[in-house]
Amino acid sequence: MSKLIILVMFIAYLLDLIIGDPYSFPHPVRFIGNLIRFTEGKIRIIFKSKKQLKIGGFLLWTITVGFTALVTNLILNLLCINNIFYVIIASIILYTTLSTKCLADEAKKIYEVLKTGDIEKSRKQLSYIVGRDTTSLNENEIIRATVETVAENTVDGIISPMMYGFIGGPVLAMAYKAINTLDSMVGYKNEKYGDIGFASAKIDDIANFIPARITPFFMMIASFILGFNSKKSIKIAMRDRKNHKSPNCAYAEGAVAGALEVQLGGTNMYFGEKVYKPTIGDKDRELEAEDILRTNKIMYLTSFIALVIFSIITYIVL
Repeated sequence: MSKLIILVMFIAYLLDLIIGDPYSFPHPVRFIGNLIRFTEGKIRIIFKSKKQLKIGGFLLWTITVGFTALVTNLILNLLCINNIFYVIIASIILYTTLSTKCLADEAKKIYEVLKTGDIEKSRKQLSYIVGRDTTSLNENEIIRATVETVAENTVDGIISPMMYGFIGGPVLAMAYKAINTLDSMVGYKNEKYGDIGFASAKIDDIANFIPARITPFFMMIASFILGFNSKKSIKIAMRDRKNHKSPNCAYAEGAVAGALEVQLGGTNMYFGEKVYKPTIGDKDRELEAEDILRTNKIMYLTSFIALVIFSIITYIVL
């Protein structure tokens, strides 16, 4: 059954490209999010001091990831009575861990609104996919934030769950999705989440360590095929890899910045606090709205290249 994972991942990938994440679909991440909010509330009642909240944060992580993996494993054991059922159920589960179409669609919506000249609506559209304050962003900053988000989320929304899916099937991929959801909900370095989200933030960094560092090589290949600057893509990814407060984000952002020959990074507002970020890439030219579509193309081709390379490695190893 081990090599079935290649077939399963291809089906899951195609499902993601075709269906994406419909708003009416009961996506597992929504259930994970509800579990996090419920558990966090209970933990905050019991754990009060900063030290206690850090301990509570580890408990929050353990409950969320453990329960997600347990439920996923239970579903597989109950429903996968043969290989055919395994392929169907596993493909559906793994499809929900990928965000290729959803990520591209949200970015394209921002592009389309920008082209109408409606900055206020563009800011609102952007606020759906970023954690930063969008209320005062100008057109250039909206474009930059969108490009950065697509680049960064190519790792944790596509490459990471895909890699873990190949390694440990639906159970490990869903466990990763729980890890990443915890980070996106409580992994902030501010007064509210700095302690309870400490474990979630650190473990997410560990989980994305390898995917973040191999993604630039996939992006370099994609950039070459698409006719972008592939040499500068990998050069900037390596040169500016430390120009981000996250140990992982600058790799993919740098690869995209180099490929498009633009500059990303800089100061942003998060929850009312000004957060300075070093710049990534060289300002060979100004960002333009079409860079959103170009980043989408890089993201799409990067995901397919990763799928093929992971499949070849899996076939050889297993």
